[in-house]
Amino acid sequence: MAKKVLVVDDEKLIVKGIRFSLEQDGMEVDCAYDGEEALKMATDNKYDMILLDIMLPKMDGFQVCQQIREFSQVPIVMLTAKGDDMDKILGLEYGADDYITKPFNILEVKARIKAIMRRTAQSHPKEEEQKVIENGDLKLDCESRRLFILGNEINLTAKEFDLLELLVLNPNKVYSRENLLNMVWGYEYPGDVRTVDVHVRRLREKIEKNPSEPRYVHTKWGVGYYYQG
Repeated sequence: MAKKVLVVDDEKLIVKGIRFSLEQDGMEVDCAYDGEEALKMATDNKYDMILLDIMLPKMDGFQVCQQIREFSQVPIVMLTAKGDDMDKILGLEYGADDYITKPFNILEVKARIKAIMRRTAQSHPKEEEQKVIENGDLKLDCESRRLFILGNEINLTAKEFDLLELLVLNPNKVYSRENLLNMVWGYEYPGDVRTVDVHVRRLREKIEKNPSEPRYVHTKWGVGYYYQG
């Protein structure tokens, strides 16, 4: 089945260029030109990926991303101008998975989309091996990609879930930030290790009673991160 992508940008020439290029690769592409239209299309359709500009009429990209996260874990890549604050670009408070700065090379956009889709496809065999992991108060359902702590569901972004799943499946194994960047984001990802730190911090804020004294995701100083139930 063809992968389905939603492209959202108020600059119609950018949308036209991305659409043409993705369709050349056999993908199905829908387009939206403002935030309200994007949210409606994401609500009414099932997508494999959403490319979402930050500066949009009616609702900005962050608001759209935040509202989509209330009902879907579809991978969302933000399109943004250079120089914006990295924490905001990553959209961690809003649930984005990745970002691309403008002006961008369409080949980079396609490589990033394919890398994310490949990682999604690769995760299925692992999910079949061990669908539900229970460790003390924590329950990780790999098939539905849901996390429960003390029976309460914790909403994670796709990247936060990937990161936690990797650590939980390999308890007490210390991963360097470089390893985590390669394994969770992929070798094609051009970001730096600070991306990992930002995601770990955000993950701890969601799953730890006291993020500064973590129970689950620990730091091995000078080495990296590991999970201990």
